Amino acid sequence: MINIGDIEKFSIVDWPSKISVVVFLQGCPWRCPFCYNQSLQDFKTQGNASWDNLLHLLEHRKGVIDAVVFSGGEPLMQQNLAQAMDIVKEMGFEVGLHTGGYDPQALEKVIFKVSWVGFDIKAPFDAAKYKTATGGFGDVEKIKQSIKILLQSGVHFECRTTCDPRILEINDIYQIADTLADFGVTEYYIQKYRPIPSDTTTQESDCDKFFKDEKLIAYLQSKFQIFETRK
Repeated sequence: MINIGDIEKFSIVDWPSKISVVVFLQGCPWRCPFCYNQSLQDFKTQGNASWDNLLHLLEHRKGVIDAVVFSGGEPLMQQNLAQAMDIVKEMGFEVGLHTGGYDPQALEKVIFKVSWVGFDIKAPFDAAKYKTATGGFGDVEKIKQSIKILLQSGVHFECRTTCDPRILEINDIYQIADTLADFGVTEYYIQKYRPIPSDTTTQESDCDKFFKDEKLIAYLQSKFQIFETRK
């Protein structure tokens, strides 16, 4: 059905306000320098869980869990994602999605099956900067197209950016905010980067600079109906 890297049996943070099972799908087309789930990047790797494992878990979580969040990796790489979502919905669960929006056509196929989307914005909408942030993907028009699909669908979604100081500057966040606000996005979050194991040089102060910049925070609050920091 789908290649599952791992399953988190209980989460209250992956879909705000929902108690969720999180399904981490195997495979991602990007190689973001700040990726916390590098073991999920290779699509061909056999995951640590199976579709049957998930169904068994969900059967025993009815009445306890509100939703299933398909995360990754990049869920839009999975050809049977729509079918998997249908089955989960038939079991009585709401469906959420985490994505970077790299494939608008794949997003269109599932958008009306989900009730909420967490959309990762990696960098300003500039090809060179997106390539740096994703390890090679620079087709920002596809990202823009995915945002338009979300807006036109009416599905509740949030945009969020992990503020890795190795690849982003404070001015980059201003640029991201301006572009999103111009599109009509109303909900945005900035997330603190926590150094991955291979990063032995980034200091806490480097990570905190985005959140201590009062001018930036005030600007973001003025641009969006909902804005928060996640540390």
